[in-house]
Amino acid sequence: MRIPGKRIKRIKLIQSEKYVIAVEIEMVIPDEDTSEPCLESEVVEFLKQVKLHAEKGDVAWLTQHGKVYEAKEAA
Repeated sequence: MRIPGKRIKRIKLIQSEKYVIAVEIEMVIPDEDTSEPCLESEVVEFLKQVKLHAEKGDVAWLTQHGKVYEAKEAA
């Protein structure tokens, strides 16, 4: 179900132990409550998928959906 309101694009960072993934998402400022933007259920599910793929180390999938940053050990 789509929430009526103004749609804005934002970058969300998803962090796992080894990676940080920057993905662009759409947030909604609802017409009924403009106090803060919210996420629709499809976006929440997408963010869960990103987290799962990051934990698995599936860099090929991650790079198709956002920018991937890899953590390096300190020297």
